Amino acid sequence: MLVFWNERLVLLSVPKTGTHAYTQALSPRASMVITDPPELKHAPVYRYNRFFRPMFEKMGAAEMELVAVIREPLDWLGSWYRYRQRPALDGRPTSTKGHSFDAFLKASCGDAPPAFANVGNQAKFVEARPNGTAVSHFFRYEDQAGLRAFLAERLGDLPDIPSVNVSPRLDLQASPDVEALVRRERAAEFTLWESIPVRGHQG
Repeated sequence: MLVFWNERLVLLSVPKTGTHAYTQALSPRASMVITDPPELKHAPVYRYNRFFRPMFEKMGAAEMELVAVIREPLDWLGSWYRYRQRPALDGRPTSTKGHSFDAFLKASCGDAPPAFANVGNQAKFVEARPNGTAVSHFFRYEDQAGLRAFLAERLGDLPDIPSVNVSPRLDLQASPDVEALVRRERAAEFTLWESIPVRGHQG
């Protein structure tokens, strides 16, 4: 999570949406950089509301604007699946090795997903709070041009944004019945992603 105090801007770190690259590139520009523990680095809106908002308000910043990047849900799940194929997780409960992509997708839709498929939910991550704390600016992960243009407008010229934490390449294709299950069980995520306009010029 990056906090830009003077600009009253907070970039939330939604997992598997490329925000780590922005953290690396923009850390020198930020007022606060939350990298540990992971529960605070990847603080969802409810945790931001509980821990950070009260502190910021006491310091005179009652109107911080939250920014979040949301990835197309099947692509987001595919990124998690690939990421958990890495050798560092071999033999661990979180490894997806030995599990098909379909099995991973089905397990991720359960009420209590096993460790290898427990990846959370983007819509829950950014769910607005009853007190009004909510994301002000949404961007699609696929709309990097729009995100960069927005950040440049608010922060000034941006440095190059590197590609980091890129998951291994795998050709993933969900079977039609499993894809239908995911779209049904994770409907809120698809609705959210589809509601976000593309702001940048597509090449």
